[in-house]
Amino acid sequence: MREWGALLQRAGFALPVVDADRRIVRYPDLLALMRDLRGLGLANALLARSRRPMTRRLLTRLMEAYAAHFPAEDGRISATFEIVYLTAWSPHESQPKLLRPGSAAKRLADALGVKETPLKRDE
Repeated sequence: MREWGALLQRAGFALPVVDADRRIVRYPDLLALMRDLRGLGLANALLARSRRPMTRRLLTRLMEAYAAHFPAEDGRISATFEIVYLTAWSPHESQPKLLRPGSAAKRLADALGVKETPLKRDE
């Protein structure tokens, strides 16, 4: 995650925020997964890729191998997708600057009107 934020900063953005969400999706077979991947634009984009169609034998072997490595209930297969959210701002002189940690003038508990509960440390 840190690398994504650093990438935004190298691109000239400020105050990057990166978050990720992991989803497990179940498919009836590898062909359904491949259709979704192609729909997401995740097909092989390499210029040096083979242009020959996949053989039926290779596709059958791929389906067997994927089903063996990523099984789901009811004979289905699973795929894990990680969705990464990147947010950053274009720098401007009016943008608030980050404060030094520990430099707050007031306690958060006072601002929220609640009693502060210290964290319990494991011994």
